[in-house]
Amino acid sequence: MSELFSDTSCRQLSQFIVAIIFFHVSEYILAVCSQGRSNVTLKSLLISKNYVVAMICSLLEYWLEITFFPGLKEYWWVSNSGLFMVVFGETIRKVAMVTAGHAFTHLIKTRHEEQHRLITHGIYGFLRHPGYCGFFIWSVGTQIMLLNPICTLAFAVVVWKFFAGRIPYEEFFLRQFFDDEYEEYAQRVPSGVPFVK
Repeated sequence: MSELFSDTSCRQLSQFIVAIIFFHVSEYILAVCSQGRSNVTLKSLLISKNYVVAMICSLLEYWLEITFFPGLKEYWWVSNSGLFMVVFGETIRKVAMVTAGHAFTHLIKTRHEEQHRLITHGIYGFLRHPGYCGFFIWSVGTQIMLLNPICTLAFAVVVWKFFAGRIPYEEFFLRQFFDDEYEEYAQRVPSGVPFVK
């Protein structure tokens, strides 16, 4: 049990907690700044039942491994690469939110609105879905940072499957809203999520 209070676990768990808090609070604040307080709900914190279960599994795996296999958590270069992924993914996502401004929403728009514009500049010139790309990198990075091999694989698969379903659904509406303009954009710019066209 003393391993849970070691320098290693204190560092890894504190980085994990800071990453989680920063992600959700900044997500909410940026949503309020771009959409206005009256248009933002607590859903903008992006905390769902499935997300909470995933984080509990992550912490459970961490606790079991630091208790029974403490040497597994001592690969600092791997943990630091996870920390880099967390910062990199967070940066990509927040740059996407700021670049898109009012066009960035947490819910997929199914109706075209007057102010709805196709964003193709900035980071959107390199990735069609930089917000999803950033979250994918961030979520997998949190598990690499904790040196959680099982949750690293599980997070990668589950988050990829989520976006593999969400991107075609969202792009169905984007093609309706922007027709040939979106089609040309989609041909030219990758989605940003591996193996999702």
